[in-house]
Amino acid sequence: MSDQVLEAVEEKSELESLKQEIRSRRQEFETLRHVPGDIVRKLKKIGVYRAFVPKSLGGDELTPAQFLHLIEELSRADASAGWVASFGVSSTYLAALPKDTFEHLYGQNPDLTFAGSIFPPQKAEKTDKGFLVNGRWPYASGCMGADLIGGGIIDDSNDSPLPRMAVMPADSVEIDEVWDTVGLCATGSHDIVAKDVLVSADWTFIRGSKAERSEPIFQYPAMALAAQVLAVVGLGAAREALDFLRESAGRKSITGGPAAGAKPYVQQDLAKAEAALAGARAFFYDVTNKAWEQILVGDPVSPDVHLNLRLASTEAARAGADVSRRAFELGGTPAIIRGHTLNRCMLDAAAVGQHAFMGMGTWTAAGAVMLDQPGLPGYP
Repeated sequence: MSDQVLEAVEEKSELESLKQEIRSRRQEFETLRHVPGDIVRKLKKIGVYRAFVPKSLGGDELTPAQFLHLIEELSRADASAGWVASFGVSSTYLAALPKDTFEHLYGQNPDLTFAGSIFPPQKAEKTDKGFLVNGRWPYASGCMGADLIGGGIIDDSNDSPLPRMAVMPADSVEIDEVWDTVGLCATGSHDIVAKDVLVSADWTFIRGSKAERSEPIFQYPAMALAAQVLAVVGLGAAREALDFLRESAGRKSITGGPAAGAKPYVQQDLAKAEAALAGARAFFYDVTNKAWEQILVGDPVSPDVHLNLRLASTEAARAGADVSRRAFELGGTPAIIRGHTLNRCMLDAAAVGQHAFMGMGTWTAAGAVMLDQPGLPGYP
């Protein structure tokens, strides 16, 4: 067996072991309302947070599809863990930092974890030493295990329609543990609070702006990838729901009736759900690979492919939610028990689709672009 094949086998075994542990600890995560630090460290160990970091800085330089498959697999074990892991994408938009800042951060630690929230951007006082940052930002997913925290700020000198983000050491901000939800409840998406934190200008960047790096991954549309890594969590949750349904379909009803798998309506709806999920996944990964192929031959991602990256993310989130809900319905009365796999998958997948990157408005935004009408700032 070659070293490369052996390494791949070992990595797969390590991932499967981590998935088993994550699945066995889901209730603990939900009680904490965040993914605990020891799991974040294990995510670092398997390369989640160095996935897109340049090899010259100790990273792995995965392709977009490789990373998305990894997040999908983790989400099959637990959607909240997959959501937190998805922020391994952070190096692709932190690459909009000045090059020296980026190399300083990742040169010291290629497994750096970053969390943040850009909205609502807060007014920051500009001084000769940088920005004096104050404010509160909600929905900072993964902040409990982050090394760095980002907050959106208003910079009057910024003529971009996109906001600026200030990057701060995690110990310089406070975390107000307000996250309490029925879906993705262990993402630790709490409020972050900054009080007179001085941030040097070279530790800020325009969110969604051009990267200061030349490696291929940094030519991939950053905002599209940010949507994809979240949308794929819904695909993972839906896959778990269907797998659970199929594995449990042979159990007889407590009423003495036929097992679920023998019921024609279950057979029909399962087939429809499998087809819907497969279609959304095919579109999602097909357009991902098309974008990557264009980049590798030195071309910019074409406008139609760029748009389809966002459209495929919206469709993946919708399909994940619809398929998970259908599986819940087919699960019958047992599925309503608190903590049951099917209601957990349904609520997690529904929460994915509520994110602004994949919400209902993104259908309208995609259609507007298709018809040469004004879109949303930063879209696609």
